[in-house]
Amino acid sequence: MRKAKLVTGRVIELDFPNKGIVEAGDGICVVKNTIPGQTVSFFIKKKRGGKYLGSLQEIVEASPLETARPCPHFRVCGGCSYQTLPIAAEEEIKEKQVRRLIEAAARSFEGGLADNWFEGVISSPNEYNYRNKMEFSFGDAVKGGELNLGLHVSGHFNDVVTVDGCNIADSDFTEILKAVLELARREGATFRNKHTGEGYLRHLLVRKGQNTGQILVDLVTTSDEPEGFTEKLTSCILGLEGLRGKVVGILGTVNDSVADAIVDEGTRVLYGQDWFYDEILGLKFKITAFSFFQTNTTGAETLYSKVAEYVGEEHVRTLYDLYCGTGTITQLMSRCADRVYGVEIVGEAVEAAKENARLNSIENTVFLAGDVGKVLKELGTPPDMFIVDPPREGVHPKTLSELMGYGVKKFIYISCKISSLARDMEAILSAGYILKRACCVNMFPKTSGIETVAMFEKA
Repeated sequence: MRKAKLVTGRVIELDFPNKGIVEAGDGICVVKNTIPGQTVSFFIKKKRGGKYLGSLQEIVEASPLETARPCPHFRVCGGCSYQTLPIAAEEEIKEKQVRRLIEAAARSFEGGLADNWFEGVISSPNEYNYRNKMEFSFGDAVKGGELNLGLHVSGHFNDVVTVDGCNIADSDFTEILKAVLELARREGATFRNKHTGEGYLRHLLVRKGQNTGQILVDLVTTSDEPEGFTEKLTSCILGLEGLRGKVVGILGTVNDSVADAIVDEGTRVLYGQDWFYDEILGLKFKITAFSFFQTNTTGAETLYSKVAEYVGEEHVRTLYDLYCGTGTITQLMSRCADRVYGVEIVGEAVEAAKENARLNSIENTVFLAGDVGKVLKELGTPPDMFIVDPPREGVHPKTLSELMGYGVKKFIYISCKISSLARDMEAILSAGYILKRACCVNMFPKTSGIETVAMFEKA
């Protein structure tokens, strides 16, 4: 096998989302986790689609754009890409990527983009400490090393680094992490070994209502509990002083599965309750340990306000909210429609949506569990308008074809992965729609993520 070649070059620009384009001899090379202006060394591994793929070895020289203070764990944990960029530079990069992909998708459709279609990037109200949910893992950084609690090391999934200085997570999470880790080390608790299956500690899930201050903690372990550990955990967390929020529930979830993911094989309440409340734009939501809720609450308020603006003040009789999760958008849109149907494949999320609608005394919503494509065929009332907020892979082609068949005057597409929206635009523009308005909401500062809200209208 030919040994990979080590090359040094300067990052010219970014391909989506954080793949640097570097000149490499007789072509260009794509190198992940880089920033324009950096000089990097990398191994050229293979060629695909006319481009070489490179594996980053070292940042030889920083980019002139890098002036912001980095997180102490930057480039060790795999969580963030843009820690060293000031927010203006980060959002300029993201805007260029979005515009380039959308404009390329519309190139074959004359008039597919309205004049002044792009309205820019809206910043998250909070640049730091905005995450209201974190899933920490127990492990070690080196084989046989000290117990750590944090995130996986970038490029080394078996290794865990303690992230007691993460600057995108809520600051209360750091205090809880440090206290739980100190307890676990003091008690000599072991983490589950992926190879032998032995050990006790697996994950620590922490969630917080940013607008209510309510905190829910869930320790995920195997069933092999050391005597008295959960009692000590409860006392440890409740004894913390200086938290800005209030702990309303502490849970213990058993997970003996092989998969290195949180699997609920039984959860018991160690203290308080197994849920907490948060609020978005005047509505209250009951959230459990595993239910979906946007990880940036104030960012979500910004996003949903833009969706409401795009929907407008015109009267809507029937509105579909597809891939609705726990029904946040469905309930917010109930203010501007006679009837709103929320469709979601995860049954637990649908039950949570129904409960939240009752909590908010909303009576004009209907929530349906099932695959969006199949549920659409069962719904007898066609929509006047619809909103889609699909998973990262976008809308299934058959489902998209079904939606285009409704011929609505306009609809809203919310995308967490702009390349999926760009792909889906071929079918949308082919159906006679134009992209009238679009903007981005920087829901995940310091990372490569960006949310795009697009409003399509019949030409």
